[in-house]
Amino acid sequence: MVDHSPRRIIIGDVHGHLQGLQTLFSLLALEDSDRVYFLGDLIDRGPESAQVIEFVRVNQYPCLLGNHEQMMRFAFNTSGLGTDHFAMEAWLSAGGRSTLDSYTDLSQLDIDLRWIATLPTYLDLGDLWLVHAGVHPLLPLTAQTAQEFCWIRREFHQTKEPYFADKLIVTGHTITFTFPGVEPGQIVQGAGWLDIDTGAYHPKSGWLTALDFTQQQVFQVNVYSAETRVRPLSEAITSLHPPLHSKSNYQQAQFF
Repeated sequence: MVDHSPRRIIIGDVHGHLQGLQTLFSLLALEDSDRVYFLGDLIDRGPESAQVIEFVRVNQYPCLLGNHEQMMRFAFNTSGLGTDHFAMEAWLSAGGRSTLDSYTDLSQLDIDLRWIATLPTYLDLGDLWLVHAGVHPLLPLTAQTAQEFCWIRREFHQTKEPYFADKLIVTGHTITFTFPGVEPGQIVQGAGWLDIDTGAYHPKSGWLTALDFTQQQVFQVNVYSAETRVRPLSEAITSLHPPLHSKSNYQQAQFF
């Protein structure tokens, strides 16, 4: 039975692929009452990071702070456009150079940096809890910082029990094909969480994903081939059974 209430749609890591994002929005065919949320990592690696930020910012879509936005913030001082040279080199080596190349107007860069400074690290939607990377399973929320919310991987993915009794955590950050046995384009399900970062920028995948949680559908665009597809959520999920363990061949160190 189809749920006809306003949709809640969550979009994974875009990484500077504006054309793919625009195609995804065409595929979604949004109604005015629908709500769209971004999990962060709008920028870096792809060719149109400045344009992706503008699209999200101007349309006032709620967006989380991702680790790539955090790296960009650290690269620039909060006063004007001065730089932290060590942080700048770290950001540039992680894909920031393509972001800088996408700006033709430094005043626009300043506007975007100020906007990034306002981004929250998580959003609580009641039954859904959105965060870029995850949570530390052994710490209360009040003891966690952007370091956990934007960067965590192994500790979160290894957890055997849901962090929340009444909320599903939805994340991006970790490309799903880096989990053992997961094919490119699949969503990963763990203990109380879903990961929808299907690796839009990566040539092994190219899939940009939107999760329509209300109607339990997955919308995807391949940024390289322009292929599109819509699938039931149940067909797009690969579950981790058993949960990830410490000796897994998890490829977490290769992609950040």
